[in-house]
Amino acid sequence: MNDSRTHHERPAHTDTGTPRRVVVSGIGLVTALGEGTAATWEGLLAGRTGIAPLRGYDPAALRTRIGAQVDGFDPARYLGRRSLRMVCRGDQLGVAGAALALEDAGLTDATGPTCGAELGYRTGLFLGGNKDMPRMDGLVDGVVRIRREDGTPDLGALGRDASSILAPLFYVEGLQPAALFHISQKFGIRGANDFFAGTADASVTALGRAFRAIRRGECDVTLAGGYDEPTSWWTMSKMDGLGVLTTRNDAGADACRPFDREHSGSVFGEGAALLVLEERERALARGARVYAEIDGFGSGTDCVRPPGTHPRARGLARAITRALADARRDTATDYIAAHGCATPQGDVSETRALHDALGTAAKAAQISSVKAQTGHLVGGAGALNAAVAALALHHGTVPATRGHHEPADGCDLDWVPGSPRASRPGAALALARGLEGQAAALSMRVDR
Repeated sequence: MNDSRTHHERPAHTDTGTPRRVVVSGIGLVTALGEGTAATWEGLLAGRTGIAPLRGYDPAALRTRIGAQVDGFDPARYLGRRSLRMVCRGDQLGVAGAALALEDAGLTDATGPTCGAELGYRTGLFLGGNKDMPRMDGLVDGVVRIRREDGTPDLGALGRDASSILAPLFYVEGLQPAALFHISQKFGIRGANDFFAGTADASVTALGRAFRAIRRGECDVTLAGGYDEPTSWWTMSKMDGLGVLTTRNDAGADACRPFDREHSGSVFGEGAALLVLEERERALARGARVYAEIDGFGSGTDCVRPPGTHPRARGLARAITRALADARRDTATDYIAAHGCATPQGDVSETRALHDALGTAAKAAQISSVKAQTGHLVGGAGALNAAVAALALHHGTVPATRGHHEPADGCDLDWVPGSPRASRPGAALALARGLEGQAAALSMRVDR
């Protein structure tokens, strides 16, 4: 049979029974600390935070009126005019994170002449996110147009005039995996792919699936991670009454306090975190920079009605246990990028899960949460933790937990208060918990 694919796109042959090794060769971050991996990493180590009063709309009616928003982001650097008409801000951030990750890996330029390079059939794409609505401006305009004089909706008018009230692109724009299409089209990614809907767990699940795709020989390279825009009016308004966000607006940049006795809830942040995973021998052969090796993935669920959590976070404990078993290593872990959502229930249950999964090794681990600096990226939060863990292994430095001064009751581990530590960690875990009770964990180590 005639096969028009290039030799780079033909299925790889693997040694029977020998799982292929997987490394992180590129990281693309867009957060309130800056655009690009260097900006976010330097901001984390410097102790800066992107949390500030919400911009772009009047949040006066909300209980929580602070968030971590990306300042000065220009999506036109990454998307053409036609594509910009079909994407939400979260999708824009996702495409930017993808472009930056591929550039960081040396596979394309983010905006340069090789930006549209065909990556082909041996490259996979796995994304996670929490998108459930298109841009609200078109919807609001449409709702206004079908109101009767007494303020009630005229659904008959909507049925008759829907095509003129809501543009067709409104529905395309609202598709959950829209960024999957735009990224694959932009870079010619035609291999294994999937989209995972959820909160923080979704993007770690995407990374776990990408890791397994390479290990099993489905792909040689994968682009994976997550993105979200939870500081939008829609997300803030629906989450405002659930009790998971802090209402300490007066504290401003210091409102998010993971594992601290003053913890009172999360602060949302928008952004994207995408990683390039690659078969190790391929990465080394082309001289790629290797941040870390991924050696295990696990998942679990609390089976508790959301937004509650099991008192011992049994889903997270299982995810950690399975990730370590997958990696075939013991419980000793030098660094843990914790979920650390800064809710009293979440922080205490996460601490218990770490004790249950790691035993005495939990006391020896350095554990930190970056949410007090970047905000909680929701759909992108887990992937951001994976990026932070890989960067900590690569640079030999563990970021601190900003805002942590005195441990809350039940939070009796080393949360790296104060300043970052140049402790040269050799093994790490990246954790993520979902609002729906799901949890996921990635195991990493320094590549040797």
